[in-house]
This record gives sequence, C-alpha cells and structure tokens, in this order.
Amino acid sequence: MTVNRAVAYKSPGEVQVIDTDYPTFELKDGPGVNPANVGRKVPHGVILRTITTNICGSDQHMVRGRTTAPKDLVLGHEITGEVVEVGPDVEFIAVGDIVSVPFNISCGRCRNCKERKTGICLNVNPDRPGSAYGYVDMGGWVGGQSQFVLVPYADWNLLKFPDRDQALEKIMDLTMLSDIFPTGFHGAVTSGVGVGSTVYVAGAGPVGLAAAVSAQLLGAAVVIVGDMNPQRLAQARSFGCETIDLTQGDPQDQIEQILGVPEVDCGIDAVGFEARGHGKDVGTEAPATVLNSLMTVTAAGGGLGIPGLYVTGDPGAKDAASQEGSLSLRLGLGWAKSLSFATGQCPVMKYNRQLMMAILHDKVQIAKAVNAQAITLEDAPRGYAEFDAGAATKFVLNPNGYITG
Repeated sequence: MTVNRAVAYKSPGEVQVIDTDYPTFELKDGPGVNPANVGRKVPHGVILRTITTNICGSDQHMVRGRTTAPKDLVLGHEITGEVVEVGPDVEFIAVGDIVSVPFNISCGRCRNCKERKTGICLNVNPDRPGSAYGYVDMGGWVGGQSQFVLVPYADWNLLKFPDRDQALEKIMDLTMLSDIFPTGFHGAVTSGVGVGSTVYVAGAGPVGLAAAVSAQLLGAAVVIVGDMNPQRLAQARSFGCETIDLTQGDPQDQIEQILGVPEVDCGIDAVGFEARGHGKDVGTEAPATVLNSLMTVTAAGGGLGIPGLYVTGDPGAKDAASQEGSLSLRLGLGWAKSLSFATGQCPVMKYNRQLMMAILHDKVQIAKAVNAQAITLEDAPRGYAEFDAGAATKFVLNPNGYITG
C-alpha cells in the first residue's frame, strides 16, 4: 500500500501530519464526510501526486476553532499536482499531466456550472450548493495537504499546463491559481476595478495582496491596502501599493491624505468574519467592521467585492448573532449610496486560464507579491503557527519534493 501523509486538524490551534489512506475512486467514510456522499463512485476522477498545496487563511479559520470542523479533518484546498492515475470515464486528462485544481469542486453538468457559477455547483455537496476540498460542511471531499489526492470530474475541473518544464519552472506562481489569485482577481472584478480606478483593499494577507496585484493588472490608477500588521503593509508597498495603518484610525482620513478625497471607486474586503476594530478599538473583534468601513469609503455608485470569508456557524464568536453569521451592517448607507455587493466563493474556472497565461507570459509575478515560501509537508505545523502569528508569507507545502533549491 502506497504511503500517504497529510495535514489534519486536531483541535483549536493544533494541526498534525498523519498517515492517511491512499485515495481511491470512491468516497469513504471519514471526518467531515457527508453521510450522503459515503460510497459515491468517482470513475470520472483522477489521483494526483501533489506538487504544491498551500496554507490558506480559510484553513486558519478552522484551525483557530472558529468553525464546526471535526477532529482529524484532512485540510487543504489549494492544490497543484501530477496525474498518476485516471478513472475509466476520464477522456482528456492523462497520466503525467501537470494540472491546477480549482478549490471549488464542480460537476460541469448542473445549471449553475453551465452558467459558469462553479462556486455553487448543485451536485457535489448534499447539504447546500458549493463544495471544496478539505473544508468543513463542504461535502467531505478529502483535502489536498497530502502526498496524494482524489479530484472528481477531472476533465471538467482540471486546468492542464501546456508545458511540463515551463510549469515546474514557474510552479511557485502557478500554485496560486487554485485559489488566492483568482479569488483576489474576483474581488477586484466584482468591485468594478478598471483602467484609472482608485481601489481600497481591506486586509494585506495573501488574498488581499492578490487582490491588489489583480487591481493593478486590471489598470487601477491607485491601489491602497489597509492592515494593522506592519510587515504585511511593507509587503504591499513592495509592489507599488499605497498603504494605511488601521491602528491609527478609520481608513477614511488616511485615504483622503493619499487621494485628496476621502473615498475610492472600488472597495475589496479581504478580511472576512474575524475582522477587528480600527483605531481606539483595535484588537477588539468586530466582524462587521470591514464591511461597514467599506460602505463608508466607497463612492456613491461604486462596488464592493467581498472575497473575505463569512460563515453561517462561528462557535467562537462573542455573541449569539455573530455565531450564526448575523452581523450588524449599515445596509441603509449602502442602499443610499447605490453600492453594489458581490459575495461568495470565487468561481475559479471563470478566471484561472487567463491568469495562467498572464503568469506564463511574464505579465504578473504573484508569488513575489505574496512572498511565497516553500516548506516541507512535515513542517506544516510551523507554517500554520507562523501564518497565524501574522507572518507576511504565503506558505507553500512541498509534499513530494518537486520544488528543489
């Protein structure tokens, strides 16, 4: 039996690298697997030997104990790999292909998939639309922070890289195609970023930095990134962003110092439900802070892109309303200003091929922008701990030694 090592959630603040089953073309019972999916056949799937799999801020929400994730859930939804086995129904993907895996699992057959809404596929999660690898309440598809992983509907889901050698040479950039680059790009697109736009990105974590890069790629005139972490703000400045320090107060005054007016055309929430207060309230958890501040600083008629994660169940929230995802929003202000809002999972397949071409043809250096650093699978607990402590780093796990040097 082939060994398969994987990163699993153990308890709040704790992950471990464990031995787990080698994947098969059938979903088995296990931590987080929806009972209705147990025994589901996957002849349309492939098994990948993982090349890279990244630690994501969404994983951190689970690891902090802020979701209902069960013990021993295998983590990881940002996956790039080499095909080592193909199911009998796979036609166009072959053993040896190097591929990117969208974090959304989608069937390609339902109404939503046919409308390119792959983040809310109707057929992969018995509980609700939408699914992902290694994530709580997302159908129970096993995560990819492992040496081997099963990917269903392979002909539909997988983005094949055109040249193996080129892909491995640019793998630290291409690994971002599974989630954070398309997610940041989606935030920029849905907020309305275009040539000459002024943009405020709340949050300088990897998704926020990816959103900032995306805004630049889309032609923004000025991109402003706000955070409380000086190292992350320095990372944003490293590729030409303006920055504001939210420990010094609400963003509006600082935006006015940069632009001459206290508002931007487009706002992007790259923080999500673990948001904290600004200025005198810094450090106090206030989950609606970012959304309300974005409504304040975004000009009338502007747009808000919200790739930051919000959940329906947060056992660690400070009040009963927040525990079920009910937040105190200034919706009246948003209505009065005719702001548009876009929320939910990024439909990765809507963007990943175009962003792949931008990477392959040297139009963007996303790995440099997010300060990507490769570490071994066995070193994942350290990566989680450092990322949780605020490291201005995107940790890329290297489970099978493809990344050398």
